Amino acid sequence: MSNLPPLIVTEPGLYEHYKGLRYEVLGTVRHSETLEPMTLYRALYGEHGLWVRPAAMFSETVVIAGVEQPRFRRLAAAEASAAIDS
Repeated sequence: MSNLPPLIVTEPGLYEHYKGLRYEVLGTVRHSETLEPMTLYRALYGEHGLWVRPAAMFSETVVIAGVEQPRFRRLAAAEASAAIDS
């Protein structure tokens, strides 16, 4: 497997989606057929489901109401600690 696409690594930790929901990134994985790098993450609400999204999409920016912002932003240590406690 020497022709793997470059691995876009998403740092494990707590993130907030631009819509306000929070997630825990567990790691970066590859799609079994396309070998595309994917970000594996867990919802910190509801049933705490596991999700996967292309790593490039996870780390991209979006424009909401004319404002460019990250799709997911990594939480600072203090925010992450508060998210775990709640």
